[in-house]
Amino acid sequence: MTMNPIFSALQTSVFEVMSRLARETGAVNLGQGFPDDPGPEDVRRKAADAVVNGWNQYPPMMGLPELRQSAATHFKRWQGLDLDPDAEVMVTSGATEAIAGALMALITPGDEVVLFEPMYDAYVPLVRRAGGIPKFVTLTPPAFGLSEEVLAKAFSPKTRVVLFNNPLNPTATIFSEADLDLLAAFCIRFDAVAICDEVWEHVVFDGHRHRPMLSRPGMRERTVKISSAGKIFSLTGWKVGMVMAAPNLMPVLAKAHQYITFTTPPNLQAAVAYGLGKDDSYFEGMRADFQRSRDRFATGLTGLGFDVLPSVGTYFLNVDIGALGESDDVAFCQRLVTENGVAAIPVSAFYAEGAVKTVVRFCFAKHDSTLDAALERLADWRKAA
Repeated sequence: MTMNPIFSALQTSVFEVMSRLARETGAVNLGQGFPDDPGPEDVRRKAADAVVNGWNQYPPMMGLPELRQSAATHFKRWQGLDLDPDAEVMVTSGATEAIAGALMALITPGDEVVLFEPMYDAYVPLVRRAGGIPKFVTLTPPAFGLSEEVLAKAFSPKTRVVLFNNPLNPTATIFSEADLDLLAAFCIRFDAVAICDEVWEHVVFDGHRHRPMLSRPGMRERTVKISSAGKIFSLTGWKVGMVMAAPNLMPVLAKAHQYITFTTPPNLQAAVAYGLGKDDSYFEGMRADFQRSRDRFATGLTGLGFDVLPSVGTYFLNVDIGALGESDDVAFCQRLVTENGVAAIPVSAFYAEGAVKTVVRFCFAKHDSTLDAALERLADWRKAA
């Protein structure tokens, strides 16, 4: 039986492999990126009430009007964006659906798509399934920044779409104002649309504030902004995404969404609409809590002699294992979970080509007891090394 070669050739994801090993060995799982915390209770109660007392039939395909309005108000308050909730905001079943739909809507077979690696593992198969030809920009530690030279090699007259993740998972970095302006200039020069995966926009630290590509000069009509309620509220299983784009782009994005999922559970939409209206103290407090966990874990890792790379966003900390004499992050992570009881993710899994093989990613969005247990096991490993 013939199968689609793009998906049939894919290997089991490293996230599933490491999580399975963590379950089998009883390891502390700092691999997959989800918090221990169940999420804000008032938002969860809003969803529960909406199931019992609200509307449970098909909601509007574009999303509940109250969520679209709440999203427009929220991003005006936090990022200074002026969005028409009726024409420029759409609700999807998670950010990954939004990315898939945008690629399907904007790519014609043979179009080139600029991708920045390391990157979320769904990007490449989705680009290829939509008929796009990936063109990779390889980013390197510790800065993982852009340059005129690397962009010039990736862009061409065939470039149709740029898929851009900021803040960047897995590197836990934020692109600078200069990086954003440089990328915007290339998009304008080559008449490309930027699909911006900005799901980590609220999970930033050390006083940073997210700067959306949608606000850069010349990018208003050529940017698709994608957000995730799952990341904003630490409710990763809810899969509620939000898409923002100008009226020249939104109709075709909506058509792709219509024929992928059509809609998203109305009770979750109602709860997200409520949550986006929470006062600033929730968002500032959420960041402060994650920053405290980051600092606790980073201090512990540094004390054990690990070379900890800067983390200014996302749930993740990266360590450079090259200084430990390690040159294969996959082998290192397999030994770490099976022999020492801590699951991490090799960052080489986020590259399609030119992989860096000496960086390992840990998720710190965990209870103190979980982080401390991981540090104790890592300390035992260091003593035995």
